[in-house]
Amino acid sequence: MSSLEISSFCFDQETKSPSSPPSVEASAGGPLEEDVGEDEEKPKDIIRFTAEKLSVEEVSQLVTSPLCGAVSLFVGTTRNHFEGKKVISLEYEAYIPMAENEVRRICGDVRRKWPVRHIAVFHRLGLVPVSEASVVIAVSSAHRAASLGAVSYAIDALKAKVPVWKKEIYEESSSSWKRNKECFWATSD
Repeated sequence: MSSLEISSFCFDQETKSPSSPPSVEASAGGPLEEDVGEDEEKPKDIIRFTAEKLSVEEVSQLVTSPLCGAVSLFVGTTRNHFEGKKVISLEYEAYIPMAENEVRRICGDVRRKWPVRHIAVFHRLGLVPVSEASVVIAVSSAHRAASLGAVSYAIDALKAKVPVWKKEIYEESSSSWKRNKECFWATSD
């Protein structure tokens, strides 16, 4: 784990135990990914909170499967304005243990609602400049309807349930912590 990476877990759906994200190094001593039969490919939930820049390509590749004809993605990026103020970056903080547990619950909910193969949820922490990704969610499934529905549900549930806080940093040297209006613990105004 790099010094900037906060957390990275891959959960095997059968055992529910943490394992390493798929990599060439992780397969040493075992069968290479090309040698694993299609029926042996186990569904994975890959959850990562990190201060490093997110790669949409990396997240997409983590869920790609020969068993699937669809990979759906949601990429949330920092926009350059909010309520007439120029935003120069966002800053994210999270309570990692609770955030990971909530994302695991969301993955479980997704699997109960849709027939999906792999789910990846990556969230960036720390400063995220304008136009860079702060969250990437990818879901693979045999057909597009399942992955599209699952990725939409996952981002809505993440915003409503996962303890991640966002601070908007404005050009005029001010900032403001924002609450998610979707968040279940937010009080109505």
